[in-house]
Amino acid sequence: MSKVRISISLESDQAERIRSHAERAGMDVSGYMVNAATLQMAEAEAAEAEFAAVDALIAEAEGQAAEDREPAKADDGALSADECRAVDEALSLVYGVDDAAHRDRGDAA
Repeated sequence: MSKVRISISLESDQAERIRSHAERAGMDVSGYMVNAATLQMAEAEAAEAEFAAVDALIAEAEGQAAEDREPAKADDGALSADECRAVDEALSLVYGVDDAAHRDRGDAA
């Protein structure tokens, strides 16, 4: 398998620390960096696999919440003026002031 060169830039103090750690590990800098990157990728992949089911549940719940966002309309005259104001205030808290202002009075959550 052919090798590919990748160039990285880092601060001189970082480079010296890496050289020092590689030397203590009995490795050249290139091998040390490949080893460190491979270890990091393995840890990230293991974490992604561990939480894949949870991430899928969250995505499903967010999709369902997006579908259920539109509140149902209340019947005409079903709410008093005070109740309409209370609903408007609640919608402002849930959807934000700008979004609630565009909704009709009498919308129910």
